[in-house]
Amino acid sequence: MSSPTANTEEPVAQALELFNLTLPLNSTTLHQRYQELLVTWHPHRYANLTNNPTKYMQMYKKAEAMTKDVQAAYKLLKEYLEHHGHAPS
Repeated sequence: MSSPTANTEEPVAQALELFNLTLPLNSTTLHQRYQELLVTWHPHRYANLTNNPTKYMQMYKKAEAMTKDVQAAYKLLKEYLEHHGHAPS
């Protein structure tokens, strides 16, 4: 039977991987990386990369999905830091 901590650590580890962060983690570093990822994956950033509407929509949808993933991972890591005061070990 798995412990509640194990259930928490896996999503946190995945979020850290998405953000390409390692331990130790602090809120300043987390927020900086969050801002960088939002700029990188902002869907409108792909508007001028191609004149092909189909390819543009594919890239737009991928960026939209990544933005949602980044936002969810940020929320998870921020909550983890608030509750534990440090990154998981």
